Amino acid sequence: IQQLQPYGVQIPGGFAVSSTAYDAVLDRYQLRERLKLLLEDIDVKKLDDLAEIGRQARHMIIDAGLPPDVRKAIEDSYNAMSVTHESGKMQQVSVAVRSSATAEDLPTASFAGQQASFLNVVGAKGVADTVLECLASIFTDRAITYRVHNDFDHMKVKGAVVVQLMVRSDLASSGVAFTLDPDTGFRDVVVITGSYGLGESVVGGKVDPDEIQVFKPMIGKAKNPIIARRIGRKQTQIIYTHGVSHQRTKQIETTEADREKPSFTDEDAMTIAKWCVDIEKHYSKLHGHPTPMDIEWAKDGLTEKLYIVQARPETVRSRQKLNALKQTKVTEHGATVIQGTAIGSDANFGKVRVIRDLADMGQMREGEILVADMTDPDWVPAIRMASALVTNRGGRTCHAAIVSRELGVPCIVGTKDATEMLRTGESYTVDCSNGSVGQVHKGEAKIETTEFDIDSLPKTKTEIKLILADPDAALSHAALPVAGVGLTRQEFVVANHIGIHPNAVLDVDSEKVSKQARQEILNRAKNDPSPAEFWVRKLSEGIGSIAAAFYPRPVIVRLGDFKTNEYRRLIGGENFEPEEENPMLGLRGASRYIHPDFTKAFQLECKALSCVRNEMGLKNVELMVPFCRTPEEGKAVIDVLAKNGLKQ
Repeated sequence: IQQLQPYGVQIPGGFAVSSTAYDAVLDRYQLRERLKLLLEDIDVKKLDDLAEIGRQARHMIIDAGLPPDVRKAIEDSYNAMSVTHESGKMQQVSVAVRSSATAEDLPTASFAGQQASFLNVVGAKGVADTVLECLASIFTDRAITYRVHNDFDHMKVKGAVVVQLMVRSDLASSGVAFTLDPDTGFRDVVVITGSYGLGESVVGGKVDPDEIQVFKPMIGKAKNPIIARRIGRKQTQIIYTHGVSHQRTKQIETTEADREKPSFTDEDAMTIAKWCVDIEKHYSKLHGHPTPMDIEWAKDGLTEKLYIVQARPETVRSRQKLNALKQTKVTEHGATVIQGTAIGSDANFGKVRVIRDLADMGQMREGEILVADMTDPDWVPAIRMASALVTNRGGRTCHAAIVSRELGVPCIVGTKDATEMLRTGESYTVDCSNGSVGQVHKGEAKIETTEFDIDSLPKTKTEIKLILADPDAALSHAALPVAGVGLTRQEFVVANHIGIHPNAVLDVDSEKVSKQARQEILNRAKNDPSPAEFWVRKLSEGIGSIAAAFYPRPVIVRLGDFKTNEYRRLIGGENFEPEEENPMLGLRGASRYIHPDFTKAFQLECKALSCVRNEMGLKNVELMVPFCRTPEEGKAVIDVLAKNGLKQ
């Protein structure tokens, strides 16, 4: 904590129970020898046997109990944290009791979520009892399985516990941040996810969280280096309970109004991003090499302060070779049944096993596609047996996503209703090969995989640049040995990420915009000050995501070149566009930008591009003016660009 204080990182206070306490427990009643005998020759693929052995091991530790001196030290440390009032009475504080272990958070093995943690624990006796539960959780089914697969000796891994003041995020929000993109391994972005209430909602995949991406090289240099935002559904939230000793938290439904608005602000995101970069620098210096981090954050609803509550090295993408490229292509697939957020870029097929209750996990068979509402660490033994994983809920930083990346299992989260749409025993293909959207196809598709070393590719005398218009795919292409992006068609970004005619957002209340179109525009723009600002933000984020992926390599952006018939197909566009006999030779390109009916709409385009260059700091964006028929048109467009902050 003292080492991080110069960075201004806020961390809640607390104390640690070291692995010495764990040794003291196992030294009682020949417990160490009894556990070793119990775990001999365990077969972690026999899930029912695994569950019984794990249960017995945990009960043996609980029955042994804490040695009196260890219990007293824990209770004394907790009491020292409590607040004494003027009345002389002591107010017991609420704490999080979080497990750790001597082999946890290694650069090569995270052990993330393998042991138990407990929130909103109050009272010295309750804290000591909960510490014992954490130590016993060294033998959860998932932790036993993890050690077997990673070749760790069960008896050499020792438990430890952190007791940490609770941040009242039950009254605000919390979440997870990565200092790289967890799906592609792209190092120059901080990915922040969050939702209302305690962080277990996000970590445990109980919700589809909000997400903001911040471009790391411009933190502290540019006015607004946020390159992408997404509002999640945030179905539920976890809050405190009071006066119930065995149940410390509860889950409640999130209101419709709260689901539709962001759970944390841009300002919160920028603070979290800066801290994340500082923490990454600290750990990189500590380890002597770049160390991307997996970080948990929380906001206190009483004080409005942000805190970092956990930081560990990211152990999946950071271990992969940056010069190795794997490409997966799915062909000849059946009908697409369902889609969600793709985790990774791989694909696999198999027969589905829908499991709605953890008690039925023993039904899972090797090579099946596991389909569940969501997963938590208790599901890890089943995930290890799966050829792919599909869940109803969750985002890119939830448990299912993190574990599937580590295990190399194709995964799709946030599908809403996979457990209803997919049927046990039927064959499907889980396809994560097409960017951020994952799809489940009926039947077994043809899957082609190509792997090669980028450094082994021949050098070319000609500069090779990409043609790219999908912001969601940009990070996955960033590692390619190209000189940048030679063409980004702006109209593709507008069509795929906005879908609204620019004049319709400017004149949303006019008679030219139908009632149905107006309602759709207002729904999409509900979290922005105005429909026009929504349009500008979405375009700037689309272009910004591509520019950030290839920074500082040049990204040539061709200004919008919709034809009139294409513009008419956008929401609200029908009454703003003439019907032309030959749109290919009509009102398009440079002539459109200086046309009096389109001047204000082009200003929106300029504003978005100015934001990318001047606020996000992405000066590698270069502009191309399409379909310029005369020198006079070209000069006029250059003048308009200059007046809108884009001087040549």
